[in-house]
Amino acid sequence: MKSNYLIFFFLFAFALVFSCKNVKKEKTSTEEIVVEETNNYPTNVFDIVTRSMEFQMKDTITSGWNTFKYDNRANETHFFRFVKLPEGITVENYKNEADPVFEEGMDLINEGKPEEGFKAFGKMPKWFSECVPSGGSGLIAPKHTTFTAFSLTPGLYAVECYVKMPNGKFHSTMGMVKQVFVSETDSGNQPPEATDVIDVKEDGFHFDRPISKGKHVFQVNIVNQKLHENFATSDVHLVKLSNTASVDSLESWMVWYDPKGFITPVPNGLTFLGGFNDAIEGTTGYFYADLEPAKYAFVAEVPNAKEKGLLKEFEVLASN
Repeated sequence: MKSNYLIFFFLFAFALVFSCKNVKKEKTSTEEIVVEETNNYPTNVFDIVTRSMEFQMKDTITSGWNTFKYDNRANETHFFRFVKLPEGITVENYKNEADPVFEEGMDLINEGKPEEGFKAFGKMPKWFSECVPSGGSGLIAPKHTTFTAFSLTPGLYAVECYVKMPNGKFHSTMGMVKQVFVSETDSGNQPPEATDVIDVKEDGFHFDRPISKGKHVFQVNIVNQKLHENFATSDVHLVKLSNTASVDSLESWMVWYDPKGFITPVPNGLTFLGGFNDAIEGTTGYFYADLEPAKYAFVAEVPNAKEKGLLKEFEVLASN
């Protein structure tokens, strides 16, 4: 019976992701590129602010390329992602028809009833499988800010965060779902100029060069997209690792359906610094980071990320 529930949920999640661009040419040079201090953060941005469990931002934005400055002033780790809604569906449908299903399923899993929890997810409304994940920021630590750039087509979107509270409740069910209209008016913006390229492929992350200290604009190309065992797809989150950080704890924490996964506070020694979140195959997005000498990792929101090449540690040295 358990296998039947898992198969049903797998099919449901598969329809969600793949019902839901051009990938830029891969850099082949391994020559060191010095990041100039004049590579400042952009000023022509849409601001998103979180103070608790909300997104404070404009209700209408332009289509095309935009850069989003996400200022997380809250005491919890958050992210934002845009989900394009099907015709005739609004955020009220999202809140009233989808969020309660997620909450019911996760509550059952937290109670040690995974079979019943996966069965509850099967109550998701039919329109939910037509939603299109369209990009967003990686996880960002409390009192930190991240810049993320990507392109959006016109339509109605839900902007959400589904990190979990210490009690296991999804942030989305606590108020972190906002409706945003993307207009027919094109921003006229161009994508930023990248300093580094990360290709997300079937066998994991691929960097185009060693990563140096200083300011970076990471270009993320979703060359191949894959649905993983936790029904999530490959994305990129940047995390700083202190000397006390456990990479094993990071890897296990990234699995949302684990009762201890994707829940705040994050494991000791981890500071999330942004990334590019949840987009369909063929999408390109960008995120900014100013890296000081330290140990870091790129990680995806998937189980067994290391063996899949989707957890890559690296060290930024004091000298380039």
